[in-house]
Amino acid sequence: MNPKERVINAINFRETDIVPYHIGFTKPAHQKMAAYFKDEDFESKLGNHFLLLTHNRRNGWVEVKPNYFQDEFGVVWNRTVDKDIGVVDKILLTEPTLKGFDFPDPNEEGLFDHYNAAIAANPDKFCISQIGFSLFERAWTLRGMENLLVDMIENPTFVHELLDAICDYNIALIDRALHYDIDACYFGDDWGSQRGLIMGEARWREFIKPRVARMYARVREAGRFVVIHSCGKVQSLFPDLIECGVNIFNPFQPEVMDPYEMKQLYGDKLAFYGGISIQKLLPYGTPDEVRTEVNRMLKEIGRGGGYIAGPSHDLPGDIPAENIAAMIDVLCNQQSS
Repeated sequence: MNPKERVINAINFRETDIVPYHIGFTKPAHQKMAAYFKDEDFESKLGNHFLLLTHNRRNGWVEVKPNYFQDEFGVVWNRTVDKDIGVVDKILLTEPTLKGFDFPDPNEEGLFDHYNAAIAANPDKFCISQIGFSLFERAWTLRGMENLLVDMIENPTFVHELLDAICDYNIALIDRALHYDIDACYFGDDWGSQRGLIMGEARWREFIKPRVARMYARVREAGRFVVIHSCGKVQSLFPDLIECGVNIFNPFQPEVMDPYEMKQLYGDKLAFYGGISIQKLLPYGTPDEVRTEVNRMLKEIGRGGGYIAGPSHDLPGDIPAENIAAMIDVLCNQQSS
């Protein structure tokens, strides 16, 4: 099997010759491992199963001053510490209104011009078109987290208007991406903390669920798969997400959900991607402990399909290189069944 075939079989809960995998790195982790392997191009040799694509906008992520970057919505991100994403420097919607605020143009020429060449160069990869900050996250980056949560109680009409506008924008992007030979659409949207849903289940179902259902349906109706990412303790939503058409859930965070239990409960309805702990096992375990647990996950969670192995988030820079290397060794040197 090639990587695309493995992932598709795993999503459809069929056995694969090896468990598919994908390993992501933050910039500090990449630099650490490039030095460890003495190879700046080591990532291209890992056998990762995904080809990850994102639309490119001419005025997106412009460095407006050293280590401060402006995204396509006009939000400025402080990357003086976190070099990968950063933190919002100043909110744009200081009042609960969209009056005077213009969304980026989803029909701008050139946003997807790089897709065909990338797909043609990687015909064996499972190709995913990504929308990060796809709903709740986009809303709070514009309005501010505290303001948005208060608005859900005091200004719900505005929240519905804001989320509808974001959803409409995303669907326009989705429709364009679906013209290309992609396998799936990925939606990044953190709804959880380590203790539960940030906004609670009732407000998630009121504000978030109707919009994600619209976006996911657009993808499924086109015969493609839906991949979502939500950090935190969000497993109470798994029945809702299955109902909405999600195929793959990431990051499968073992600090807030037991991956073995989740496999038992949902392993015939929802595929999981991630699960290898970046909070405990990888930073604090030994290389032998990493190998043992990763092998166990491949054997038990990978059985019968439904699993794409990987760390429970892009690897941060504080993980010992030897532990990352141990994980890579297990994932990349699986024996075909």
